[in-house]
Amino acid sequence: MKYMLLIYGNTETWDALHAEGIDQVLEQHHKLTDELKANGEYVDGLGLTTANAQVVRVNDGVAAVTDGPFTEAKEVLAGYYLVDCTPERALEIATRLPEARFSPIEIRSFTDPMKP
Repeated sequence: MKYMLLIYGNTETWDALHAEGIDQVLEQHHKLTDELKANGEYVDGLGLTTANAQVVRVNDGVAAVTDGPFTEAKEVLAGYYLVDCTPERALEIATRLPEARFSPIEIRSFTDPMKP
């Protein structure tokens, strides 16, 4: 089954990761990605930027566009891993993400488009 691991963070998260050495954090991501690829569990994964982000809301057929990604949350979506594995393995992978010590990692399964 496919799972998306959503990595959230905020300014405090990034400050803490930079304080430990961002190169070390990136190396942890590279090692995990290499392991997932070798196991056949890796589907996709990328970091996300807030540069030029926008939020679109449609009210009564009229689109309102504002600078984003800021919604009603303290954390912003900073990146994701898309993995194909068991639920237990998805949880294990999420706990190994460097950001998990500072911010939440959300694990979401995909819906089955063939089911009503």
